[in-house]
Amino acid sequence: MNNTALKPSTYTAFGPDEPVLTSHTLMPGAVSPLFGQRDEWNLNGVLRRPANLHPADWKLKFDAFTDVWNLRARELAMILLNPRHPTVLAAGITTRRRPVSPKTAIQRLRGLRALAAWAEKRGLPEGLGAWPEHQLHIRVAELKEDRAVSTVVGHMTVIRELHRYGPLLTCGGLPQDPWPGMSSHAALGMSPSGSRTLSTPVISPEVWFPLVQAAWTYIDAFAPDVLRAQERWRQLQAEATRSAAGAEARLRAWLANPSNLVPLHDEHLPPRSTDAGQVHWGLLSFLIGIEKRAHIFNKPRGLREIVMAAVDRGQCASASVLPEYAQVRRADGTAGGWTRGLAPRSLNREIEILRIACYIFVTALSMMRDSEVQEIVKGSVVEYFGAPAVVSTEVKGEEDFPRKHWWIIEPVARALALAEEISSHPERLFTGIAGEVRNAERFTANEGIKAFVEHVNARTDVNGLAPIPSERVAPHMFRRTMAMLTDQFPSSEIALGIQLKHVASRALANRTTQGYAASAASWAKHLDAATEAARFRGLRDLFDAHKANEPIGFGPGVEQLTRTFDKIRDTVAAQGGDATVEHALLKQARVSIRFGTLNNCLFDAANPAGAVCLENTVIPSGHTGPLQDRCRPDRCGNSMIGPQHVEIWDSEERSLTRLLETRRLAPGHRAALEQQRSEAQAVLRKAGR
Repeated sequence: MNNTALKPSTYTAFGPDEPVLTSHTLMPGAVSPLFGQRDEWNLNGVLRRPANLHPADWKLKFDAFTDVWNLRARELAMILLNPRHPTVLAAGITTRRRPVSPKTAIQRLRGLRALAAWAEKRGLPEGLGAWPEHQLHIRVAELKEDRAVSTVVGHMTVIRELHRYGPLLTCGGLPQDPWPGMSSHAALGMSPSGSRTLSTPVISPEVWFPLVQAAWTYIDAFAPDVLRAQERWRQLQAEATRSAAGAEARLRAWLANPSNLVPLHDEHLPPRSTDAGQVHWGLLSFLIGIEKRAHIFNKPRGLREIVMAAVDRGQCASASVLPEYAQVRRADGTAGGWTRGLAPRSLNREIEILRIACYIFVTALSMMRDSEVQEIVKGSVVEYFGAPAVVSTEVKGEEDFPRKHWWIIEPVARALALAEEISSHPERLFTGIAGEVRNAERFTANEGIKAFVEHVNARTDVNGLAPIPSERVAPHMFRRTMAMLTDQFPSSEIALGIQLKHVASRALANRTTQGYAASAASWAKHLDAATEAARFRGLRDLFDAHKANEPIGFGPGVEQLTRTFDKIRDTVAAQGGDATVEHALLKQARVSIRFGTLNNCLFDAANPAGAVCLENTVIPSGHTGPLQDRCRPDRCGNSMIGPQHVEIWDSEERSLTRLLETRRLAPGHRAALEQQRSEAQAVLRKAGR
């Protein structure tokens, strides 16, 4: 069968006048697109569009499909959007209970479009029933060579749907599933554990630190100047007169004040700009109180000559609506204002950059998705269970877009308040800048982040910020990076659970949590440093408690630690030092200590004798340090039971005693419980209980 022989049947399962959104809630007064519309199904104004999608992204496009493929694409979309359609149910097809989101249907069409183009290139017939099965395996093998696993799985889903929905597709579907009885991940040779590995990379520390710092600097240090400049510019516009009468007198009076400087266009404008270094006539007109539209400098009044005379005698400076700006320290050691000056055009640009800075900071430190950040509306910062939180709409995987709360820190709340102040949209925060109607609905996060980096890097000689490496940074990478940091940095597992909204314990955390929290080699040295810093803070607290004659713990490990503390204290006393010297000597002592939930371990790799966890066992190749899963706090000479641990062991002993009072315990179970209780009692005896 050749490509030109097959023609679409005059019969199709769906009528041309049939609405395609019968399973979705339409906006008030909206009318659904019809199945017979061959070019596109435009959902703008019909279904609520997620804030991070542009109008062009809210359409199901069919114009690239020809002949049979066009009808087949519309049929597939119809089934996906209406899985409980009477015709679908009558065909006995197994479908989802709920319709897919329009965004998912649009993605499916992209996969179908790519498959159709691939089939045409290989000369496959339009009738799917004539496709050799091995060709589909070839298709997936080609995709695996240069595509992420998630992308390949998406293409496999399209192929499988062409088989599953075959009875309702024009000219039939694929005769069989190319991977029967297998999940797509299994068909790709991935184990269940392997599927936990996310393709999302972390942002390298070389990019993360200067990027987040630059965003915060804009919010904390530069924003007040930008807002003052914006208010000053509005004031100049409001007070300016349209009449050119008395222009010369106004100009001469203004120039009579030596602090008033003729504004010049920034000399650092792009080379092809004809304005660079020239007088900013429009701003000067407003500065003397006359609107630009009066064109006072375009008329033969001799005003230009007066201005140029002032320029010649040095009464000029870079165009700016403010006389001075926040001071910064630059890399070359000089100090000065963070900007050369904010004129109307550069002011608009800085407002836009400020908005992007708010977006970057909120996205980086809240773990919200791009879609959820862009759904934030004005007045969304609230108190939730006694802590500040932001209310937004959770979009991913949710058909009805439920409202959710994300706990935030105070700087994030400040960033949101600032974004609200500069937003010109009646509801949303991250949209176009004030006064820019053409940008009123447009905000592309990827483009915005790139523009922010370029803007900062082009002005590091003035703004005092560190250069940001020009690596690709996407919104979802912030979430991945912060999840990794909150998991890997000490004592942050709770933060991970809260921010990712997973209440399961670490052992039961779902795949998304584990994948997002996976460590990254690029951060290893920073994580090691943070672990060491946290360990020293704990050791310092123990030393201060010992110096104050407070109990620091119980057990043989305490004796080792006490001897070290006493030696440091005696040395400092002999030298007449203070707490700073004490802590310096404590750091030099390099005390080996690991802080744990049930005890602290003072295992010393240089002297491992007495470590019960290493007795009568095979140490894994390459392993150093204690074997924590074999820890015996009741017997080990390296164990230290801190005051905070005693209550845990006391509760454990009481719980075991109650269990042993249970009648009809199996002998083996009773023996195990008694052994556990004896271990708990041994620990408590060391603590004097």
